[in-house]
Amino acid sequence: MNKPRGYFFPLRPGSRKSGRLRLSSKLRSIQLIIMLTFMAVTAAVAVIVSVMLYGKFANTAEENANLNMQQIIEQVNYNLELYVKGMGSIFATAEKQITSTPSIDSPLLYERMDTLMSSREDLVSVAVFTPQGQYVVGTPGQTMRMNTGLESQSWFTTAKRTSEISYSAPHIQNLFKGRYTWVVSISKLIQYRENGELRTGVLLLDFNFRTIDELSKQVKLGKRGYAYILDPLGNIVYHPQQQLIYAGLKYENVEPVLEYAYRSYLDESTGEKRFITVRTLAQTGWKIVGVAYYDEIVTTKRDLNQFLAWFLGVVLVCVIAVSVFLSWLIASPIRKLERTVKQVAEGDLNTPINVSGAYEVEQLSRRFNMMLQRIRQLMEQIIYEQETKRKGELEVLQSQINPHFLYNTLNSVIRLAERGKTDEVVTMIQSLSRFFRISLSKGKNIITIQEELDHIRHYLVIQSFRFRNKFRYEITAQEEVLECQTIKLILQPIVENALYHGIEMMPDEGLISISAGLQDGLIIIRVSDNGLGMSKETVNGILSGSVKSTSGSGVGVRNVHERIGLYYGREYGLAFQSELEEGTVVTIVFPARPAGEAMDEQKEETNL
Repeated sequence: MNKPRGYFFPLRPGSRKSGRLRLSSKLRSIQLIIMLTFMAVTAAVAVIVSVMLYGKFANTAEENANLNMQQIIEQVNYNLELYVKGMGSIFATAEKQITSTPSIDSPLLYERMDTLMSSREDLVSVAVFTPQGQYVVGTPGQTMRMNTGLESQSWFTTAKRTSEISYSAPHIQNLFKGRYTWVVSISKLIQYRENGELRTGVLLLDFNFRTIDELSKQVKLGKRGYAYILDPLGNIVYHPQQQLIYAGLKYENVEPVLEYAYRSYLDESTGEKRFITVRTLAQTGWKIVGVAYYDEIVTTKRDLNQFLAWFLGVVLVCVIAVSVFLSWLIASPIRKLERTVKQVAEGDLNTPINVSGAYEVEQLSRRFNMMLQRIRQLMEQIIYEQETKRKGELEVLQSQINPHFLYNTLNSVIRLAERGKTDEVVTMIQSLSRFFRISLSKGKNIITIQEELDHIRHYLVIQSFRFRNKFRYEITAQEEVLECQTIKLILQPIVENALYHGIEMMPDEGLISISAGLQDGLIIIRVSDNGLGMSKETVNGILSGSVKSTSGSGVGVRNVHERIGLYYGREYGLAFQSELEEGTVVTIVFPARPAGEAMDEQKEETNL
């Protein structure tokens, strides 16, 4: 039976397993993956760019529209401020003329008031009233109506409560007969003279509201946008659709407007999105409110949205066509390579792979052939080299350290023999024999801490004869560490350095202290002396190898550190603390292992 193309195992045609495997293989094919990935990445980039452009342009359109509306409202606010300042100036002039006239009924005052009236077309009337509401003087000279309710009118009551100028909301002037003008009243409590007496009264100036109305009508914010004016109490001073407001056919949400003197926000209280801009007249407290409809601003958004939708559609069509072609071009030689590699997977490692196509595919097939030929050879060679290297390191270290011990010890014995000290020589030879018995340890490299401490004790006995009792020594150890394992010959090089470099040149008696203990599963051995100590530079250079010993073999301390690192790991070894003229402390740290637990040297080497 022929094997189906593209599969590793023969399957019965039409079976469910065959169909699932075929579908899974198609879904995982490199052509489909490349095509879908290219389409997804390109489409995602196009969508992200389009969304970013749309958001940027849309926000810019909103910001520009909002800024334009703010500028228009600012201009209206500025024009109204100028107009209101002009009204205030006329009021100040009228007040000055009245207060500076010797008598309120002076003909000169009437002339001045007439001149003031003729200077402003929008000035409707100037009048002075007593605090009780009685008419004192005014222009143009007209008869005052009865039952005007003067005392209850807002401009009158406000003027009596404060010494500042007050501006009223627009209202119908009903004080004089024959005049029903829509005005804004400015009033203030003033003092005037009548028959030589100083009296208090209320000065009233009425300005025609027509000028403010015309300034406000000129505001155009789009096709439907407008501006309206509120007084500090929320009453509408001006609105282009004021009749609809009064009739209840139109509604303005003025509560948020009254909360701020300067604000821009989006309002949806009327069911439509509207941009609202608020500015406040400093003199009157009136609020100029600009209203622009959101749907007029987002016209540009809709146009941009349609363009981007069309653009994305074209991009996706082009991406599909290009991705199909590129994925086929890339996947075709790889499928050929897959069919050839399948023969290797079936067990024939000598099958040559010769696939033409892209440069990378050709290189892959050639390298794969080389890999099949050399993979086993390389693995065996690497294993052999690593094992040889690590064993060689241990052997070199051991060969370096043993001659070092023998050299220093025999040197001390020779000196005693030359002096004829037979008893001392016998004692030293006995200690030397025990010293070497532990050193040899029947060829073992691992001994107990008890044996290592005995070894260094014999060494110190020998050296005490050599140095003529120039030093004392003490050795202490916790009971639980004595049966733990250690690599041998780790203390003798350290003690030797303490003697040669720390104590030998001292004028006073030296002290070498050795302690062994167990802490948090670690063996900690400290060797301290009260010798000459070392500088920081010397301490830093000992383990790096930059500082060499000038006496003895010069190979001990660094080799101890390297051996501990090889057996237990690079995080363990020696640490130095030393100060000149104060002595040195060497700390040895390595994991605690009971004597019954075998140390597999090969296992330790593979952990390096």
